[in-house]
Amino acid sequence: MEILEGRQSVLPALQARVRKFKLVLIKQGSTAPHVPEIVAAAQAQNVALKFVSASELDALTKGRSHGGVAAICSAKPATAIAQIIERVQRHTAPALLLLIEGTEDAQNLGYTLRSAEALGADAVLLKKHVWNFDGAELSRASSGAFERLPLAQVENLEKDLSPLRRQGLRFWGCIGGAKRDIYQADLRQPVLLAIGGERRGLSGAMRALCDGFIRIPMRAGASSLALSHAACLVLAEALRQRLANERVDPPIPNSA
Repeated sequence: MEILEGRQSVLPALQARVRKFKLVLIKQGSTAPHVPEIVAAAQAQNVALKFVSASELDALTKGRSHGGVAAICSAKPATAIAQIIERVQRHTAPALLLLIEGTEDAQNLGYTLRSAEALGADAVLLKKHVWNFDGAELSRASSGAFERLPLAQVENLEKDLSPLRRQGLRFWGCIGGAKRDIYQADLRQPVLLAIGGERRGLSGAMRALCDGFIRIPMRAGASSLALSHAACLVLAEALRQRLANERVDPPIPNSA
């Protein structure tokens, strides 16, 4: 079981209906505006509620940032690759997937998920060897994006990703030495953006599957970007291109 703390973790988790909740705890006498919404969401799923003292909440959680609410629940299960493929098939807009091959900690990954959700990613794929994060910490760092965004585990790159290629996705690998930068690539089409770990970069196995490589233009001599920053920049460019593609210039009126 995991202990979620704070509105931005507990409420999204209740609304996602993926975890199994044992108990939702709320500080006695709390007048916070989010409390009624959390109570209603818990009651709608017949989740037990308990009103407790502030000291009891402090003792249960890792810090005092819980805002008067916490929950005891199961870990969020990984989304199956088959579900991601089905999601891509159903999606009317061009798919946008992010694959992460390495991450240093739950906080950095949480920031990445938060950006991925905000910038239109349909799902995030994680290599199996980095699937060792603290789900509660990840939920808090991502401001609930972890609860809402499909997160799938990739065990065998070729086997798991081949069905996505058959769905028409183009695989772009993000590496520092690429000749093409993110502004020169067409990211309006269905794409999977692969970003390597901060220490080892993109693996040879993933590079072999890529259709092309792109880089984030940087000033000479600058150090490499953190995973969360790199993912944010690449996803932002993909969203910018897609939004620009949707805009239609107004018709030019006939001259008199």
